[in-house]
Amino acid sequence: MKKTICLIAILCAFQLVQAQLQTGENVAVTSTNAGKVRGYIHNSIYTYKGIPYAEAKRFEAPQKPKPWSVVRSSMSYGPVAPLSTPTTTVQDESEFVFNHSWGYASEDCMRANVWTPGINDGKKRPVMFWIHGGGFTAGSSQELPSYDGENLAKRGDVVVVSINHRLNILGYLDLSAYGEKYKHSANNSILDLQFALQWVKDNIANFGGDPNNVTIFGQSGGGAKVNTLMAMPAAHGLFHKAINQSGAFKSVMRSKKATQEVTAELLKVLNIDPSQVDSLQKIPYQVLSDAGAKALKNINDKNKLGGSLLAQVSAGWSPSVDGEDLPYQVGSKEAMELSKNVPLMIGTVKNEFMPSLFTNMANATKEQVLGFIKNQQKDKTDAYIAAVKKAYPNDTKPTDLMDIDVMFRPGAVVQAKEKAALNAAPVYMYLFTYQSPVLDGKYKAIHCSEIPFAFYNIALCEEMTGGKKEAYDLAAKTSDAWINFARSGNPNHKGIPAWPKFDASKTATMHFDNKCEVMPQMDKELFDLLGL
Repeated sequence: MKKTICLIAILCAFQLVQAQLQTGENVAVTSTNAGKVRGYIHNSIYTYKGIPYAEAKRFEAPQKPKPWSVVRSSMSYGPVAPLSTPTTTVQDESEFVFNHSWGYASEDCMRANVWTPGINDGKKRPVMFWIHGGGFTAGSSQELPSYDGENLAKRGDVVVVSINHRLNILGYLDLSAYGEKYKHSANNSILDLQFALQWVKDNIANFGGDPNNVTIFGQSGGGAKVNTLMAMPAAHGLFHKAINQSGAFKSVMRSKKATQEVTAELLKVLNIDPSQVDSLQKIPYQVLSDAGAKALKNINDKNKLGGSLLAQVSAGWSPSVDGEDLPYQVGSKEAMELSKNVPLMIGTVKNEFMPSLFTNMANATKEQVLGFIKNQQKDKTDAYIAAVKKAYPNDTKPTDLMDIDVMFRPGAVVQAKEKAALNAAPVYMYLFTYQSPVLDGKYKAIHCSEIPFAFYNIALCEEMTGGKKEAYDLAAKTSDAWINFARSGNPNHKGIPAWPKFDASKTATMHFDNKCEVMPQMDKELFDLLGL
């Protein structure tokens, strides 16, 4: 009898495992405007990876991909954009925490991934379009385990889309002075994003999604790209809500004069006559990338002496005001007016790029921390410490005084205030303060730490989250806020306190932690002291 029971249990377990993954020639087949694709089903979520949404010759605008006649297998991630500096070594401890997947590189990298609870079912699920981080020069849709869309799709009955697109010199070298085919080259990287959103509009209904309810969301460089799309006239109507996670930088995009100066310098570095500019399309990528880095350095060195374009060029490859695709500065009145009817959720994490990690001071004493702060703040030291303690009165570790983010959050606060002042679509502000227990709490609320919670990917990211029950509880609260915002433009749900819209007077900010709380801006005096 016992043997029979054990055999039944084994068979049931085997069937359960089999049911978790379904594959086959006729499994998860649906159509795109270029041809049919076949994915797989895992934990009831239809999954597709590496679908071409566009193709392009180097430095030219994206075009629709060549159609295919057979069902295209779409079960593994596609190529990633080449990196200016290939990864050959990593730091062991931080790599354990982040757990990158570097992928394989190709200039033909315009690929989309889709996770959905159902296909060809006529349902209109909210679409969450994820844009990866890495500034404007690195990263991919598969670089972090937190980006996996299965759990978010399942929890929220939403369709999750992520993409790879052109980056660095391939996405931002301005060749517009050298012919019509290069007209968009200064912002091809952003044009790829717009093209991917058009692909979503044209195809997502077959994946069970609603093309009229698309939320763009991204973190760090991905958040900056969210802001850029909001300032792009041609992208409007392709998305309907936006979430900016740690990507609201207080910066100015380069001018066409600046981008064309870099290109002219690049031709000099490569000893290429302007009449032969098409030869840039055939130069090996690494040769091109290295020459681009030298050209940027030369321009920056010159501007350190002359001062004319330094601020615009020093950021390297990035979007620019080109008069074609991006006519406005991201933070300009024109750009804000363009996106005024797009609901926005915006925020940062408490510690971001914390100094204690990068100065080998994770276990520093109070005296060492005070010495570090005095070296930075000089005669403002006492006022700085008082402002930090006022903003975060419950902090106890000495390094907490030096690890408060003043790089990402100031820009987010400015953007939230300017958005709210338009009295149009709502803006909701958050601050993710949960302190990771990993490695004795050394990594706190580090840059990227909110992503596993938003995607409900605690199990995939135990190295960053700790994987404890408290993390799962917070992930439920966080991901449900993201899901509800994508569904309706309002992140409120019964698992968190009432989250008011942000305005400049009350500055309501949701603090995501073991206990979620809404508080006014706590760091205003700190920002005022630092002139932020």
